[in-house]
Amino acid sequence: MLALGELRKRHREAEGAAEGSFLRVENVGLHFGGVKAISGVSFEIRRGEISSIIGPNGAGKSSMLNVINGVYHPQEGTVTFLGKQRRRMHPHEAAAQGIARTFQNIALFKGMSVLDNLMTGRNLKMKCNFLQQALYWGPAQREELEHRAKIEEVIDYLEIEHIRKTPVGRLPYGLQKRVELGRALAAEPTLLLLDEPMAGMNVEEKQDMSRFILDVNDQFGTTILLIEHDMGVVMDISDFVVVLDHGQKIAEGTPDEVRSDPVVIRAYLGTAH
Repeated sequence: MLALGELRKRHREAEGAAEGSFLRVENVGLHFGGVKAISGVSFEIRRGEISSIIGPNGAGKSSMLNVINGVYHPQEGTVTFLGKQRRRMHPHEAAAQGIARTFQNIALFKGMSVLDNLMTGRNLKMKCNFLQQALYWGPAQREELEHRAKIEEVIDYLEIEHIRKTPVGRLPYGLQKRVELGRALAAEPTLLLLDEPMAGMNVEEKQDMSRFILDVNDQFGTTILLIEHDMGVVMDISDFVVVLDHGQKIAEGTPDEVRSDPVVIRAYLGTAH
């Protein structure tokens, strides 16, 4: 079995060069009262790559994802996605533009089945109105069949057929994380934001999740921006890494460049990395 780093290398060789920047964060500042969560941060994410944001707890990583998908509105700076510059955008508008998100704390409907949770990821794709859906005839019936076909693809892809009817709350943590990834994939995103997708997982579960992330990027061409504390995983699967500390960007570059940066080593990684 190939190591993740070697698998990533082969994926990039097969894909060729990325197509260029399609997400640009420029001088973003975010504060809550007198507390600065993010201060003057800029970076670009290239289409078709896997990028990571790393840094100590409280560095502003999750706040940055919240800015990108419209949960938070920055007081300074702009975010440009697919050529459209904006400062204020709501999460449903971000989702409509092709940005999907998972969360550090799992945000699933615990009493609903895996299948029903995945179907919620198709909400923005549904064109029929509530009455048509309630009557379940004609266009509404055809539309639901199309959505269910997409969900079946996700179920097969993530190898969760055996738990499709199981209430999510009964699943072990690692499988719940996989279901949350599936719900995001159900939206067919252009940009996938992953907030600590491997938190709380054992080694085997991390290996599985890493390979799913690589395959989503490789097979679907989905651009991925993730936050992850496991530096081994970050360095193995990322094309580009942004390092935050106390709300400021202290470094960016390839995994090798970041790993050897003295500023990053002092602030976060330590000599072991």
